[in-house]
Amino acid sequence: MVEERITPEELRYLSILEELTGALGIRCIMDDDNNKLIFLVKDTDVGKAIGRGGKNVKLLRSLLKKNIEIVPYAEDLESMVRNLFPSVKILGITVNERNGEKQVVVRVAEEDKGRAIGKEGRNIKRARLVLQKLYGVSSVVIR
Repeated sequence: MVEERITPEELRYLSILEELTGALGIRCIMDDDNNKLIFLVKDTDVGKAIGRGGKNVKLLRSLLKKNIEIVPYAEDLESMVRNLFPSVKILGITVNERNGEKQVVVRVAEEDKGRAIGKEGRNIKRARLVLQKLYGVSSVVIR
């Protein structure tokens, strides 16, 4: 695993998440392009992090003035990819390495391609950002 170091700002956001929700945050990833914080939390704490009716997410959003996303954390790359595309039927995941670049190819059911990519590529960009920080992935391809 090529995990990038966590920044002091990300650590501060994790601390706020844990203090407000009681959920164990594993990592916070800042997506400055979309004014978003992606919290990777222990899979058993996802509900606690979101809160009943999304109240914790709404509280964090108003307090931090950023969009908030909660994603279950997984130790291995394949499980993390599956967590990043929860409503998509994934048929297979392949990791290719060439010249020190790591590419993840996600095969999805034809009817799920649009959902996997997301509006304006939002989902694939999020996946690339998270996988880059955690595993040093340089690109994510949906097939």
